[in-house]
Amino acid sequence: MSHYHAVVWLDHKEANVMHISPDDVEKSVVSPATPHRNLHRKRGSVSGSRQPEDQNYYHEVVEALAGAAEILIVGPGQAKLELIKHIHSHDQGVSDKVIGVETVDHPSDAQLVAFARKYFLAKDNMKSQ
Repeated sequence: MSHYHAVVWLDHKEANVMHISPDDVEKSVVSPATPHRNLHRKRGSVSGSRQPEDQNYYHEVVEALAGAAEILIVGPGQAKLELIKHIHSHDQGVSDKVIGVETVDHPSDAQLVAFARKYFLAKDNMKSQ
């Protein structure tokens, strides 16, 4: 079933994708193929550089968002911004569907759905004025 709105909460360990309609919520969870590793630079390392982001993980998240006309991306850290970078570089058709990026800690599924519904309602109300 295709829903008009979708919200994705993600960090570097997993992404919770929720497709939302007025009476229904469909949830899927996407995890990276490789276990989470420390992405921060290590002082004194030979290369002094970060580990590269897992682009396959972000691609799978984008695939899980298929069918949504409006997408809200949330999360506690940098993964949400890395997803946006991935979308702009690899999935430009999806970039027009992203209507917001917000910092949200670790909500329950019910809290995430409530937050998203409130966010989408506010955006819809702003469009109609």
